Amino acid sequence: MSSDLALLRLLQLASPGLPVGGFTYSQGLEWAVEAGWVKDAAGFASWQREQLRDTLGHLDWPVLARLYQACLAEDASAFAQWSRFLLANRETAELRLEETQRGSALARLIDGWQLGQDPAWRASLELSQLGGMAWLGAHWSIPLRQLALGHGFAWLEGAVMAGIKLVPFGQQAAQTLLRDLGAQLPAVLDQALALDDDQLGGGLPLLAIASSRHETQYTRLFRS
Repeated sequence: MSSDLALLRLLQLASPGLPVGGFTYSQGLEWAVEAGWVKDAAGFASWQREQLRDTLGHLDWPVLARLYQACLAEDASAFAQWSRFLLANRETAELRLEETQRGSALARLIDGWQLGQDPAWRASLELSQLGGMAWLGAHWSIPLRQLALGHGFAWLEGAVMAGIKLVPFGQQAAQTLLRDLGAQLPAVLDQALALDDDQLGGGLPLLAIASSRHETQYTRLFRS
């Protein structure tokens, strides 16, 4: 596949139009705003910066790298192991449900494209969206670094769009947040790709509390 076509495939995977339901979740932000933990754009930036460094940097991106390598090696066992590891590190029922629902949606999309996927991978692909992105990234010859940055930007853009509705802040502030937080992605990715297996794992207590409380929040714009 040409580099131009690989770039176009990456843009498709990172698009908010990808039908995996990412826009329906706030990942704890809705409760954080309700509780007064996030009050403005500056508070939102701090909230997301912690997740960028911890969740993306120590869990999602290094696991994505291992899933990608498993796809290149056609190692279904390693792919299943790291898919289960990722799901086990989602600390609440809400976060685990989001993970599996996104994974199932992307797996159905892959099925519809009839890309010649080995059935042995199907159950693991349903566990997380990251698994589907890794599989498609390897299949479409998207370089790992670009795949990870595309995933990171899509995650950040989804969070900012939720912030517009919840905090709230305007479009100017939203684009400034995307610019400033996005500038931190490459350095965090460098660190993520250098981690050993025993250094992987995320843990943000306030995020876990916010997600848990959101499950029973009285009024909600986002899914739980």
